[in-house]
Amino acid sequence: MSSTPSATLAPPRKAILITGGSRGIGRAIAIELARGGIPIVINFRGNQNAAEETCDLVREVGAEVYAEAADVADREAVTGMFMRIRERGLWVQTLINNAGIVKDNLTAAMSSSDWRDVLGTNLDGSFYCIRAALASMMSRRSGQIVNMASVSGIRAQSGQSNYSAAKAGLIALTRTLAREVGRYGIRVNAVAPGFIETDMLNELRQNPRTNAALEMALTQMIPLARFGKPEEVAQTIGFLCSKASSYITGHVLIVDGGLHV
Repeated sequence: MSSTPSATLAPPRKAILITGGSRGIGRAIAIELARGGIPIVINFRGNQNAAEETCDLVREVGAEVYAEAADVADREAVTGMFMRIRERGLWVQTLINNAGIVKDNLTAAMSSSDWRDVLGTNLDGSFYCIRAALASMMSRRSGQIVNMASVSGIRAQSGQSNYSAAKAGLIALTRTLAREVGRYGIRVNAVAPGFIETDMLNELRQNPRTNAALEMALTQMIPLARFGKPEEVAQTIGFLCSKASSYITGHVLIVDGGLHV
């Protein structure tokens, strides 16, 4: 008796996942990386309209794109997001951990929830996404991870003990992970922006204390005497994801106009 051969399933296609990809730096990263023609997955937490706007901009570049709602600070939500990506026939070959929040205050006045929330999104969320992505990367001996750190994780900023702790932890995670997975052909790097023109910066402008600090930074602390643009950070990440950086791993690339000097 002859049997009909079963249909051969197409192998999963590689994709790029950008967390916090609906606005600001995340949107700029999505547009930059879309030029490579690899499917893009835009993660967002709550702003569906902004995520769809970003998807439209990515489509204009000519890339396939999907929006995925998930709070990266929620371990189960991250697991579900990666499951849905796999169901689309994709695997995350490039992970950009960009999701982040700020809740600034002096340490003595900082609430436990503000401490936990900032570390939960900025550090725990990156860990959850990395852990979910690694199995596929390791089995295929291919992958790249770029973590969005901050100059605040390198140079102390008053009123940002939670944010600075999270970003310094992310830098340490980057370097440790680079040692662990380099043998699998996986590169892990971080970008540490300074003050970038985003919604987050606009929020800091609303507080008189932090706005005064911004003005001092602009006039006295940044050698280039201007704030950065999201596209400048995105282009840096584009370099770290390209063949031009194929021998770079465990590195923290600072994009801050000289603020850290």
